[in-house]
Amino acid sequence: MSDRLDVQAAKLWLQKWRWYQRHRLPWNIVRLHVELAKRQAFARGVMHGNVLQMLLEGRLEIGPHAYFEPGVWLTSDAGRISIGGGTLINLNVMIAAVDEVTIGEHCMIANGCLITDGNHRFDDVEKPVPWQGFTSKGPVSIGDNVWLGANVVVTNGVTIGRRSVIGANSVVLTDIPEFSIAAGAPARVLKPVTYPT
Repeated sequence: MSDRLDVQAAKLWLQKWRWYQRHRLPWNIVRLHVELAKRQAFARGVMHGNVLQMLLEGRLEIGPHAYFEPGVWLTSDAGRISIGGGTLINLNVMIAAVDEVTIGEHCMIANGCLITDGNHRFDDVEKPVPWQGFTSKGPVSIGDNVWLGANVVVTNGVTIGRRSVIGANSVVLTDIPEFSIAAGAPARVLKPVTYPT
């Protein structure tokens, strides 16, 4: 009996390993880079999450010349992620969509940022938090030419206007107007971005 259980446990473990490691399997790495090449985009290292699945299902849009550093994690079960052309996603950035996350063209997303339109639910005292699913206050929209400094967190329902800069370690809980420099936890507008006439 215990040998049979050991075989079943080993099969289950192997299934889980294959599922969690699917982005690192050689044939999926090749398929991912082919899909990125079709979009004229480039990843310098392994991408995490369900990137290939989202691309093949049309739920992940990537513009030409978008560039991904190692450790980028893009994930969604049923939502959509759109990343504009020329955007740079730096080391260890996570983008997670319950419904929709949109990032404009020529944005710079620095190391360690988290961009998500979702929150974990925790309202059921009888159920473990990881089993409760997600909720969202609305989509996330980041305009063109936005720069997020290192370790910025952008939360659900937030719009960041074009040409804005968000300082390192900020937490964006409310909308940031275009042409703004904002920082803090929560992020507040510090001053406008100005250009010489």
